[in-house]
Amino acid sequence: MDGNRRITALSAVPAESSYLFRVENADGDEKEAILVRGEDGDGDGDDAPAVACWLNYCQHFTHINLDKGSGAAMRNGEIVCENHGAYFEVDSGLCTFGPCEGATLPAVDVTVEDGDVYLTDDDYDYLGDGPIEDDETDLTSSSNVEF
Repeated sequence: MDGNRRITALSAVPAESSYLFRVENADGDEKEAILVRGEDGDGDGDDAPAVACWLNYCQHFTHINLDKGSGAAMRNGEIVCENHGAYFEVDSGLCTFGPCEGATLPAVDVTVEDGDVYLTDDDYDYLGDGPIEDDETDLTSSSNVEF
């Protein structure tokens, strides 16, 4: 696997939260993405955790981050948007409750190999860990008030 596409060790992906990193699309737009652990989805019975990856934006208001830098909130195996109360299934990205019910988080393809998580989505290049560095303060992303 290409070392330039290695995101992190699988052991660094929290079981009850998310791992935040940055990607860049073909247009040069920097985006945030999150890794989350799912169920053993390969059917081999080894209970090895699956890892899903989603762009880090709620589908109600897409400028709102699910992970604001300290891990996304999780409840009963679902990612929770703390701004709107929307719930997203870890494995499918489907919103099961909230103002964007029925919408799906945009997926980013990843794979686990030899204990590491790699970006396999040809639409993105891996830039690094953590949130997008922004000098401007975006009060809307931390506010629970909707206008």
